[in-house]
Amino acid sequence: MARKSYRIFLLAVFCMGLSSALVADETGLASMHAWRKERGKTCMVDHYHYGSGTGRTKSRARAAAIDSWQGFTAFEYGTSWAYFRNAASKSIGYKKAAGGWHASVEARPCKRRRRR
Repeated sequence: MARKSYRIFLLAVFCMGLSSALVADETGLASMHAWRKERGKTCMVDHYHYGSGTGRTKSRARAAAIDSWQGFTAFEYGTSWAYFRNAASKSIGYKKAAGGWHASVEARPCKRRRRR
């Protein structure tokens, strides 16, 4: 019985640590860039990230490019900065490629400001 309680305790501690890591995943690297407040968000002033992707259709290529942008931004700054829908100065370009499309995106990372 003591072993089972100990395992449950360890599992609970692990889950609490995992959930804390997921909530607080900011890397601290965003602080090296200047920020400003824009329409309820905090955005990087002049730092852009880029992503690219391919797909059989324009929409699939766009989705792949956005996934690329979000993945790198999350890696560098944390997930709170990595939502393309929150980004500023967005630009998306397309090129017809053999067998489909190539898309490229660029945008300044932003994060939603917390409400008090």
